[in-house]
Amino acid sequence: MPLYDTVRSHYAASAAGDLPGMLAPLSAASTWTEAAGSAYAGVYTGPDAVVAGVFARIGAEWTDFRAGVDDFVDGDTTVVAIGNYTATHTATGKPLVVRFTHIWRVRDGIVHFEQVADTALLLAAAR
Repeated sequence: MPLYDTVRSHYAASAAGDLPGMLAPLSAASTWTEAAGSAYAGVYTGPDAVVAGVFARIGAEWTDFRAGVDDFVDGDTTVVAIGNYTATHTATGKPLVVRFTHIWRVRDGIVHFEQVADTALLLAAAR
């Protein structure tokens, strides 16, 4: 599978609610960085840590959470996805629309993921 398609498959699995498909390109050594200032901020290593630190928490705290990609930039071993998060916070009922940039480093699967997003908007929806 071309490297670019590895990243696209992650978002296709996400849109389908397919957690195993989302995690398939991650290895035990893959790192996942959530933006500083986010409730999920930090670096997680391996699929289990990403699920516990990010995906499970998002699933518990947000309804209809989506990462909709508007554009991909294929830079061979670096792929950039640009889009919007949309959701409703479960506790506050506040809607979320936040622009994001995701930077993926890819070789034989995902080596590293980094999120860039307006964390102030993420936190505001949760308060």
